Amino acid sequence: MKAIILTQIGGPDQLRVTEVETPEPALGQVRVRLYASALNHRDVWITLGQYPGIRLPCILGSDGAGVVDQIGPEAPADLLGQEVVIYPAYDWGDNPHFPKPTFRVLGMPDPGTFAEYLCVPARHVFPKPAHLSWEQAAAVPLAGLTAWRALMTQGAAQPGETVLVTGIGGGVATFALKWAVALGARVFVTSGDSAKLEQACLMGAAGGVNYRDSAWAKQLADLSGGVDVVVDGTGGSTFPGCFSVLRPGGRLVVYGATAGNPPTGLEMARLFFRQAQIIGSTMGSPAEFAAMLHIVAEQRIEPALDQVFALDQAVTAHQRLQAAKQLGKIVLRQGKQQLK
Repeated sequence: MKAIILTQIGGPDQLRVTEVETPEPALGQVRVRLYASALNHRDVWITLGQYPGIRLPCILGSDGAGVVDQIGPEAPADLLGQEVVIYPAYDWGDNPHFPKPTFRVLGMPDPGTFAEYLCVPARHVFPKPAHLSWEQAAAVPLAGLTAWRALMTQGAAQPGETVLVTGIGGGVATFALKWAVALGARVFVTSGDSAKLEQACLMGAAGGVNYRDSAWAKQLADLSGGVDVVVDGTGGSTFPGCFSVLRPGGRLVVYGATAGNPPTGLEMARLFFRQAQIIGSTMGSPAEFAAMLHIVAEQRIEPALDQVFALDQAVTAHQRLQAAKQLGKIVLRQGKQQLK
């Protein structure tokens, strides 16, 4: 089978399309013929050597959708031929609050989805929402689940509340916007790109501000009247501003720190007098994945897609993600399957 292999660090240019042995499902596993997969920033960071525990060579990719074409011993026979979306990790464990120490995401060290076939535990495949194309289905797993847990579990967002999603454009941020709108929340966004702010409003945002303006936090506070839940993956210099717009009882959920640590501290009095919470979040459990897919199917939610590339265009796709040009998910198409 064809797969995208990373054999050395040095950025997306080091990715290679390679012929490798097609895997066979082990005990309790199924094999999925992948028709589409999607990129995450994690994939770019691995190519740059900016991710912990890198082991090479590896097949990258955490998101994938396809058809179960073979089942291993003791895997449910009725899965054969089913259209599925793959849960993008291993070993969350039984604690809904925190994963096991062995928790890890697909695509390094375990083989990932940038390939024509992948074997995974049978319990890690879930029915593909029927209204989604293969590209759309493949776009959902890691970013969708990260946004779902941040907003719904850790942030405990409620219908009618006001939500701020920072850095609109990336996969997690666009999913957080989708989930919040579907919930019935009033959503505001930030971006350094005015075109992305306009596109976010077309996706259901009530408004947005440009974080490059030094007065962005005041503008947002005036525009929104205060925020109940912030979903932030940026950190850096805008983090105190995110904190400053929280209403009493507000929750600031952090799922990443692409801009690093805040250069200045927080207003501690505001934290305790307003009974505010700062909560860490990452990925999510299989149960949360199932709940998310249920809402996707029930409300016929479609993820935001930026651009679709062929599998052998993986370098170009990763370069686009590295340049932060996208709004929504960048997707790879495997093989010549006619997508729905």
